[in-house]
Amino acid sequence: DVVFVSAMHVQQESMRKIVRRCKQMGKRVVVGGPYISTSPHVAPEADHIFLGEAEETLPDFVRDLQEGTPRRVYQAGQRPDLTTSPIPEFRLIPLRHYLAMPLQYSRGCPFRCEFCDIIEIYGRVPRTKSNPQMLAELDALKASGWRGMTFIVDDNFIGNKRNVRSFMPHLIEWSERNGRPFSYTTEASINLADDDELLKEMREAGFRRVFIGIETPDEESLHECQKGQNTRRNLLDAVRKVQSYGMEVMAGFIVGFDHDREDIFDRQIDFIQSGAIPLAMVGLLTALPDTQLWRRLEREGRLLHDTSGNNTDLSLNFVPRMDAGRLVEGYLRILRTLYSADGFYERALECLRRVGPGLPEPFGGGIFKVLATVGRTLLTLGWRDKERGKFWSFLGQVFSKHRQQIPQAIILAAMGYHFRKLTELLPEEGALTAAYELAHAEAAKQSA
Repeated sequence: DVVFVSAMHVQQESMRKIVRRCKQMGKRVVVGGPYISTSPHVAPEADHIFLGEAEETLPDFVRDLQEGTPRRVYQAGQRPDLTTSPIPEFRLIPLRHYLAMPLQYSRGCPFRCEFCDIIEIYGRVPRTKSNPQMLAELDALKASGWRGMTFIVDDNFIGNKRNVRSFMPHLIEWSERNGRPFSYTTEASINLADDDELLKEMREAGFRRVFIGIETPDEESLHECQKGQNTRRNLLDAVRKVQSYGMEVMAGFIVGFDHDREDIFDRQIDFIQSGAIPLAMVGLLTALPDTQLWRRLEREGRLLHDTSGNNTDLSLNFVPRMDAGRLVEGYLRILRTLYSADGFYERALECLRRVGPGLPEPFGGGIFKVLATVGRTLLTLGWRDKERGKFWSFLGQVFSKHRQQIPQAIILAAMGYHFRKLTELLPEEGALTAAYELAHAEAAKQSA
């Protein structure tokens, strides 16, 4: 009867296509999520718009719909108490289409990064679900038949450390009692490295991967973007600390800060290689709507237009201090160096050495699905790929030195292949294109 669509900025084109298709089929369409909440004007075809979190406004919409008086816009008032959030109906999800299943423990982050929209949407006081509530969600996910990677999608899992410390013993006990059906991936701030007890508990619970926003090795740029939690510390030592507890560190990096100098590209490459961070998500700085960065650039007259939300599409929606052509050219060099077969396999091998074997990785779907997945990976990377020789060399070294980690090695290799293919799709003339588009946008702004 009603189609609900939620989208982030990077999903805006997909959202528009879905809305348009549903409207052509005569369906009532409701849109919401981070993209709509910060840019409500972008969904003219939708019947109803939800701004903010929907725990409190969705019941109002259902009641109004039943009474025949639904409103166009539903605006959340205060941020909801997450302990009232219902348990997801995992049984409705076609599990075979997913590599990982999501759970959410908290919303919000206590920090104040200038470029981040999380603190604008969810606030700086992290709210969490209750311990019994999370255990009930784990029970529901297990009952759905899911086994394997589970992504706790919080933007900062340790934002409310007191509550996390209370939850972890329950998660450990649940995992042991249920035969460890899941491995866990999450996102956290770098100060996770300061808490040995929490790191130990995360390892015992089955956390295998943590995404950390490192952004840049440049101290001035960290101060510029108000990422104080990353300053006054040795970031490489912090990465090694997390890895020493059996967790692979994935990380986010940004180029394009006002304080970035010409050497930032080599510094980013050196940091990521030295940190043994196989999956490094590097992007151009983007000003998202309704962030502190957006407002500052607007005051300075440097904001040009809205953003696609895709910080790898080589577009800039503001005037950078560095020449745009050199910025994008340097950015492309980072990606092509990191995701060359040599660069990637070097990081992956060192990552496996630091992380160690840890707990067994659970896999769902039975032995035949696992064998089919491994077979497809070996066929693609070990036969069809032009870099197949380097793949077999990597796998040979893993077999020789880290035999227990072969499943993790194959997962890493497949993900690295994906990143390399995405990098190869970026245009050779990307820097010139970015410079032209920026000049065109500036001229249009001046003539407006």
